[in-house]
Amino acid sequence: MNVAVRKTSAKTPDVAALKKQAAILRGKVIEMSHAAQAAHLASSLSCADVLAAAYWHVLDIDPAKPLDPLRDRFILSKGHAAAALFATLAMKGYFPMEELATYCQDGGRLAEHPPANLLPGVEAATGSLGHGLPLGCGMALSGRIKGEAFNVYALLSDGENNEGSVWEAAMFAAAQKLENVCVIVDYNKWQATARSNETLMLAPLHDKWAAFGWDAHEIDGHDVGALAEAMQNIPNGSGKPVALIAHTIKGKGVSFMEDDNNWHYRAPTADEVVKAHKELGLV
Repeated sequence: MNVAVRKTSAKTPDVAALKKQAAILRGKVIEMSHAAQAAHLASSLSCADVLAAAYWHVLDIDPAKPLDPLRDRFILSKGHAAAALFATLAMKGYFPMEELATYCQDGGRLAEHPPANLLPGVEAATGSLGHGLPLGCGMALSGRIKGEAFNVYALLSDGENNEGSVWEAAMFAAAQKLENVCVIVDYNKWQATARSNETLMLAPLHDKWAAFGWDAHEIDGHDVGALAEAMQNIPNGSGKPVALIAHTIKGKGVSFMEDDNNWHYRAPTADEVVKAHKELGLV
């Protein structure tokens, strides 16, 4: 049985508009990290361009109908970047922007990792790495059984590729020819306290995904136009699930945060927020 495929016409990305959304998103995430004194800022900044391309160009979604069975699914498998997802969803109108001020606050809905069944637009509770892709494959298979045409996008961290459950899901998706599933790996070359390839040898990551039966491509994870083009071309005619190995920079967009793993745990001061906003062109 084949996956029900949604037929869409290709759209030319408005690159300038997408870059602007990514800058605003980065600025909002930096504000949230400062206000909450929360970690994982740099991990949120490295995937901002992926989120901008997905939510402002690719995904077939309607914030007014967050449970539409035909909606595209976007799963933030790297749940530690929850601030970026929350800011994106608020900017898209899933809930009020004012609620972002409750990030990591007691009694609030915006936890340090995406919660289950609390927020419209959050497809799955993530944070324990290795869960997002298996869940996404289940969603895609469910859609196939029901004859529903939608795409599933799962954003993984590079360190998440250490998890065996990722590769079990990868083999399953290839075997089932889930061509409406797209993985985007935020390959920023860091995980927790060390370089990713010093922890476990991920390289050559593209070749690993290809060997597991995926149509794998390497892409500049900060080229919003290229990201938008690649993600909107799902399924792409290969008959395979698609893996985009997105080369990124941790802390992207702020010079004093870029490729500095201290920002995996640090929160910015008020002065650093202002300085970052200036670099992002927001003031």
